[in-house]
Amino acid sequence: MTAIDKTVSSDITLGQLLDGLAAAPKAPLVFVYDGRPVKAGYHVTEVKAGAFSALDCGANPETWSEMFVQLWDIDEGGRGHMPAGKFSAIIRKVSDHVRLDPAAKLTFEVSDGSRPMALYYASSPRLAEGRIEVILAARPASCKPRDRWLTEKSAAANSCCGPAMISSKCCA
Repeated sequence: MTAIDKTVSSDITLGQLLDGLAAAPKAPLVFVYDGRPVKAGYHVTEVKAGAFSALDCGANPETWSEMFVQLWDIDEGGRGHMPAGKFSAIIRKVSDHVRLDPAAKLTFEVSDGSRPMALYYASSPRLAEGRIEVILAARPASCKPRDRWLTEKSAAANSCCGPAMISSKCCA
């Protein structure tokens, strides 16, 4: 059995989410967004998978697969939060009809039916007070060339012989 991650990480894949849920399939699954949990009667209203091709602002071609899970945040019928195993079963049912990539970028679309739908990325599932929580954070826009540059700059600065370490003994 896979252990549930006790730390909050960001931007997990579909496979990572399902692996985390498998550790406690009977536990209520609670998504938390905008600082509050989804209502107990929430629905998974749609699951979409897509393969995308794009050109970023630096004229670099980009390709990725992404899965969208739409949550309708309502309280209906006095139900409790959906068990983790039921959520996993919904995804399995979708996979009978739609090819799902376990490594796909995972995006949640959440609305209460009156506010516009908002996009979120998910943290690793974590067990808290007898339930599985998945923290959703707003998915911001980004500039991929800038993001790559920052990653490369950070890697160089943290390497043994990066600019910050030139005078250290590790480069000698």
